[in-house]
Amino acid sequence: MNSTEKATPTDVELLEKAREAAHHAWAPYSSFPVGAALLLDDGRVITGSNVENASSPLGICAERNAAAHMITSGEVTADDGHLSQLPTILAVAIVGLKAEPCYPCGACRQVLREFNCQRVIVSVDGEPHSLDFDEILPNSFGPEAL
Repeated sequence: MNSTEKATPTDVELLEKAREAAHHAWAPYSSFPVGAALLLDDGRVITGSNVENASSPLGICAERNAAAHMITSGEVTADDGHLSQLPTILAVAIVGLKAEPCYPCGACRQVLREFNCQRVIVSVDGEPHSLDFDEILPNSFGPEAL
């Protein structure tokens, strides 16, 4: 590996990035801070945390927050300003500071599926536990079905 290449983060490192993101959560109502770290096919790691709202349906989970940041970061757009291609999420690590394991909710699973998420990493007894995405959302509906 030359000095300009980045090493792919380990599952432990991804969980740590998710844990760091959870410390930035806005969770005054549930007191359940969650962080997520997306490993993209281009090597980038994008994080997000949950952001609650007094009108609870308006809150956003950490995984969807990270996915929105992935798109709005502008790094997946073509010269005309439109999305050039959907990035692939190689893995998502999820940490709930008050409970483990912390799996994605149904809405987050569908959003992660949109970006061809390959694996989900959670902490079980302090150790990384990895699942193929198809295990948590079998027979899923995605963009190729349209």
